[in-house]
Amino acid sequence: MKKEIAFIFDLDGVIVDTAKYHYLAWKNLANALGFDFTEEQNELLKGVSRIQSLEILLSLGKVNLSEEKKQVLLIQKNKEYLEYVNKMTSEEILPGVNDLLNFLEINDIKYALGSASKNAPLILEKVGLLNRFTAIVDGNDVSKAKPDPEVFLIGAKKLGINPENCVVVEDAIAGIEAANAAKMISIGIGDANVLYEADYVFKDMTAITPDFLKNLMN
Repeated sequence: MKKEIAFIFDLDGVIVDTAKYHYLAWKNLANALGFDFTEEQNELLKGVSRIQSLEILLSLGKVNLSEEKKQVLLIQKNKEYLEYVNKMTSEEILPGVNDLLNFLEINDIKYALGSASKNAPLILEKVGLLNRFTAIVDGNDVSKAKPDPEVFLIGAKKLGINPENCVVVEDAIAGIEAANAAKMISIGIGDANVLYEADYVFKDMTAITPDFLKNLMN
């Protein structure tokens, strides 16, 4: 018998790849402060809040600033990031995403977004996906960052589905831990060696097959 399930998707690295824009904005900020910032170092910022990211960046560059100056830089960084976001189009939707969303819609399966980004609605609007999601939980709705399960529990509530019947799709270990803490089914997108705590791992969204989804539903 088919059971009622719902999906909750992370945004960055799952639906679109905005990490590259964050990196460019942080790199430009570091350069302006007199030091370089590599893609390898950028991994330290994955799944981390904007304020924490700035603290990590400044520690890498051994730069000490006042709280007032830090706030100025955070606004500056976000402004540059949003300039990149405002140029996004539907071509930036990651491969396999539309096929998966189409399958869910055909099978009357609700889905929500569960992202720490306060810019999530804007990004979805730019790539033409905003109206497809039943519910959106973004950085304005949550007070606790992943691996706390708050973002996904709010998503389940907005969808009207019990947490144990929700499937979370994530690309970060903190997101997988949050899904597991919420007692949800967790699907990792990326490296199985990194996302080993997930219930299932796929290299990318194109690898999630209709047969796999049908088995989840039964």
